[in-house]
Amino acid sequence: MAVAAAPATELARVKAVVGRQTALRRLALLAPALFIVFLFGVCPLFIILIYSFLESGAYGGVDWVFSTDAYVSFLFTRDMFDPSVMSFNSSNLEIFWRSFLLALFATAASLLIGFPTAYFMATRPRSTRTLWLFLITLPFWTNLLVRTFAMMLLIRDEGFINDGLIWFGVIDRPIVMLYTDFAVALGLLYSFLPFMILPLYASLEKIDFRLVEAGFDLYANRAKVLRRIIIPLAKPGIIAGSILVFIPALGAYITPTLLGGGRDLMIGNLIALQFGGSRNWPFGSALALILMSVVLVFLMIYARVSSERNVQHG
Repeated sequence: MAVAAAPATELARVKAVVGRQTALRRLALLAPALFIVFLFGVCPLFIILIYSFLESGAYGGVDWVFSTDAYVSFLFTRDMFDPSVMSFNSSNLEIFWRSFLLALFATAASLLIGFPTAYFMATRPRSTRTLWLFLITLPFWTNLLVRTFAMMLLIRDEGFINDGLIWFGVIDRPIVMLYTDFAVALGLLYSFLPFMILPLYASLEKIDFRLVEAGFDLYANRAKVLRRIIIPLAKPGIIAGSILVFIPALGAYITPTLLGGGRDLMIGNLIALQFGGSRNWPFGSALALILMSVVLVFLMIYARVSSERNVQHG
């Protein structure tokens, strides 16, 4: 028995040594990526977190004094003559609400336009799919700032759309589109539509369309096939595309600045204003963290609901 136990003990020791070496090798391979994530991802967030609990400097920057005024200022305004008196201020909530609505519109409109486009691309012959992908990604070859200026040329009072409508006799005077919420929503849709199409195409391309043919063979109409077969199979692409559109649209800066004219702020403009003209770095840091926290809460709720559904259907 002692002779038999010795090889087993030696085998366990060798397995442990090999396991440690494998773990160290994997850690060494991951070390560069982890260092980059820590340096450019975690460290800036940690700095922003620290700044949000400091006082604003008289001429910009921060004073290294602990304070929660940045978070209090999100909902309340202190009286100029008596700082102990505070009144409720809903302006920041209105900016957040407007940003959520515009980002939600951009996501929904991108889905309505992107799903048929992705389905069309996925059902084309394989020899032509590359061409369609090229056409979808072509706008990314141009800087977002240039594309936004191009959008301004289209929708301004003397732009191509208004001039065309007047020339055809549809309208008598230009329709005011630029510097409105409509312009911002249109700009967000134009900017982030490819982010919806590409994940949808990746999901739809993997569908076995024999399932669609089977649905028609079982006398299902097109609406039922779409609802019961295609959409459930394309759900991962729908989710990924919605996240990729909603989150960057929520914090967009260039589009609302140029197309909105700076009159109706979005969250990105408000944060940039605090670090720029207002020189209130703690409040800007607090706004950024509040925005990130709200997005993370929604993502966690969605992940929890999705996991519970998968368990129920599993």
